[in-house]
Amino acid sequence: MRLTRRLLKALRASCVALLALSLHACGQVPTDQQEINFWAMGREGEVVQQLLPEFQRSHPGIRVKVQQIPWSAAHEKLLTAYAGGNLPDILQLGNTWLAEFVAIGALQALDQRLAVSVRLPADDYYPATLAANRLDGQQYGLPWYVDTRVLFYRPDLLAAAGIGGAPRDWPGWLAALQRVQAAGLAEYGLLLPVNEWELPVILAWQEGAELLRDRDRYGNFRSQPFRKAFAFYLSLYHDRLTPSVSNSQLANLHQEFARGYFAAFITGPWNVGELRRRLPPAMQQRWNTAPLPIRADGQPGVSLAGGASLALSRHSRHPDAAWALLEYLSQPAQQVHFYRLTGDLPPRLSSWQDPALAEDPSLSAFRRQLPQLRATPKVPEWERIAAKIAYYSEQSVRGLITPEQALEALDQDADAILAKRRWLLSIQQ
Repeated sequence: MRLTRRLLKALRASCVALLALSLHACGQVPTDQQEINFWAMGREGEVVQQLLPEFQRSHPGIRVKVQQIPWSAAHEKLLTAYAGGNLPDILQLGNTWLAEFVAIGALQALDQRLAVSVRLPADDYYPATLAANRLDGQQYGLPWYVDTRVLFYRPDLLAAAGIGGAPRDWPGWLAALQRVQAAGLAEYGLLLPVNEWELPVILAWQEGAELLRDRDRYGNFRSQPFRKAFAFYLSLYHDRLTPSVSNSQLANLHQEFARGYFAAFITGPWNVGELRRRLPPAMQQRWNTAPLPIRADGQPGVSLAGGASLALSRHSRHPDAAWALLEYLSQPAQQVHFYRLTGDLPPRLSSWQDPALAEDPSLSAFRRQLPQLRATPKVPEWERIAAKIAYYSEQSVRGLITPEQALEALDQDADAILAKRRWLLSIQQ
């Protein structure tokens, strides 16, 4: 009996020790591994895990911990993490956020690493996507995917109105869409939601406008090129080519496109997948894409260099391991895999040689548009200025203020927003 009790006691002790050892092994990273934290946003954060098994096999000494963050909470969460000294080793940033995080000293420059990397040649990137991540002569991020806007349109409605093929310039497009509308084939020729800032900016670029002036210290919205572009933008509503509605006033964008509420709209690559998922098979041959119309001088139409990039925290505990992951995710094979998972367009030219991208007719417009992109001003205050563009554009579209009042107010607000920037630049001189 005494022996049995001793044996049971010993067995219990062994089990407790084994359980503790097991829990310790499951809860901690082996001492020969480096753990890096990666914060990714929205859908990208959900699917990036599927790209990591190959990285883990080729880098057994690195363990990647991914945290998926909703886009709606990402900006505030990143700033809070920076303030608390808890930024992840590698992070996804919207391109318009980069200047803000560089200004607060959150990111490390990548130039030295890029100089010795044979896997990331600069000439394999669309130039504007790299430029969007370059501030004060240094590269702080690498584009992970690129968003830009092109025209989505209904070729069947154009054909029914007697128009063969997609027009090339704005006069041709306006004439074609007006014919579609006049023939009763669509209620409106074009859809441009009034609460978006992107199209006023794109049209201004196509007129050669600079949005800010004097080293990005003041608004430049009363300049002649911006005035001309803004007048053209407003004419699309005043001539009733497009309805004065916001995104929230459309019950279902894709169904409205299919039923002919509008014949064309300007949007990004995410809607390629949405249209394929949401429209019935009979509609799949009845929509197409085209690059933005060429300018009056015959030059290709400029569009927006949007999207998201990958950056390294300046205070990463494992910067070499974080760089290894960034370099891996930037390879063409991984970018193509990522496209298949998300529909996000790759920023590297060689990625577009893959048949999944090169042979997709709905993507040919994007391929032609990507060399003709511009980045928004690289100032931390851009998000606030962009919101003002959307606000005053809508006010003017709805006739609540005149175009002159809109541009004057826009300049005044931009100047006020940029006051701190002017002060900082003045003390640096």
